[in-house]
Amino acid sequence: QVQLVESGGGLVQAGGSLELSCAASGRTFSIDTMGWFRQAPGKEREFVAAIRWSRSNTLYGDSAKGRFTISRDNAKNTVYLQMNSLKPEDTAVYYCAADRSGISVSAASYDYWGQGTQVTVSS
Repeated sequence: QVQLVESGGGLVQAGGSLELSCAASGRTFSIDTMGWFRQAPGKEREFVAAIRWSRSNTLYGDSAKGRFTISRDNAKNTVYLQMNSLKPEDTAVYYCAADRSGISVSAASYDYWGQGTQVTVSS
């Protein structure tokens, strides 16, 4: 099993920045990819970004391209999501997820999930 704990959410004004963190523990050797998803009220869960755990591959959803950056610190078993130029439509619960099989934009591919952290962007 893998446990994921997100942190770093909060309230920020439009145009501001936040950095989310996700610490993994447990059988981290089984992780191939770490990803971030988000879900706003009344909407489906949306892919944000993903990064291979031991390679340099990254993938971004359309809403994240050019504004968000995903990175990792393997020594700390932690993945980060730096979010810049935030907009009110970025308001959502952000979830960290781990995939054992490969990089993917599909939530169904991910095996483990964190509890989520709320990001609220005010206008």
